[in-house]
Amino acid sequence: MDWDTICFNAAAFVAGLFLLELGADTFVDNTAILARRLGVSQTLIALLTAGAEWEELAVVIAAVIQHRTPLAIGNVVGSSISNILGAFSLGLLFHSEPTVFDRSSKIYTALLLLLTSVFVALAFFKQLGKITGGIFVSVFAIYVASIGFAIYRGVLDAPEGSDDESGNESSDEETDEESTIHQPLHSEASPLLSNGQAPEAVPVPPKSRAHHGLIYHICQLLFGFISLSISGYVLSRSASSLADAVHLSGTVLGITILSFATTLPEKFVAVLGGSRGHAGIVVANTAGSNIFLLTLCLGVVLLSGDLDRHASSVVPFELAVTWASAAILFVVVMLGSRRWVGGVLLVLYIAFLILEFTAYRR
Repeated sequence: MDWDTICFNAAAFVAGLFLLELGADTFVDNTAILARRLGVSQTLIALLTAGAEWEELAVVIAAVIQHRTPLAIGNVVGSSISNILGAFSLGLLFHSEPTVFDRSSKIYTALLLLLTSVFVALAFFKQLGKITGGIFVSVFAIYVASIGFAIYRGVLDAPEGSDDESGNESSDEETDEESTIHQPLHSEASPLLSNGQAPEAVPVPPKSRAHHGLIYHICQLLFGFISLSISGYVLSRSASSLADAVHLSGTVLGITILSFATTLPEKFVAVLGGSRGHAGIVVANTAGSNIFLLTLCLGVVLLSGDLDRHASSVVPFELAVTWASAAILFVVVMLGSRRWVGGVLLVLYIAFLILEFTAYRR
């Protein structure tokens, strides 16, 4: 075993993760700002960016370009499982009170269960290919359009804090206007004591805030996109090299280590959302991310056309865990949950990882 190769690729993998998060944050933030500047619905942008796995898409595309289809599919399947058993469980654990989910959460989880069932059935009967890939990408387009239509008709609730930025801007402007203070006008000839008479006052202009133009945000958007592309290449390349060095298949590595690492943001969001009592945010983050994975990301992989690799990438055990995770999420959201349920889900996720490295190692 070449330890020098293992250490180098492990370091590259960690560095790629940092670049991946930087690129994803920059890309999403500036997309939202540009959308607001150009008059696109902020609520729509908030929904799309909150549940969009752009970093996963970058890794998938890089893996496909390098002809590492098993790694790409393994990352999609593993991230789908990790988002529910590894991230959603943390949200429940950090939510101290019994959790009741709203109508929007139930709609999202029902749609996710339907998509997961279709994917598992097609994968089990080895019907994954370019046609199904095109269908999944089309479903993603319909999903995005349905979100916009639902927001327009008021079917779904707007996410909390979607207008925070615009609200902060208006409140800052009001604060600036109210903070215009009047300072006394002094000169060298002014007496130190005014003999009880108030000196003449002049307004002091408020401090102006810097606002970046469209060109700045477009450049930032391009920087985020380039960072995503480079990090996706580094992660997929280093992960493939690690898999070869330790004699582990790309699928297992994608399902375990790579998917765990790329879903760390979802875990952080789940912990914060649960600790602050925002159960809807936790569900939207989980269900939205998995819908993104099983439509756009999976569709891109299938459109690459490597049918033999698609058919042999995942085993029935992994497909069963994928469907069971979506089914558990659906039941929990429909019936409500308590803190101990999160602990059970987390234990199941740890057991799944152990089985992947032992009984189903390949």
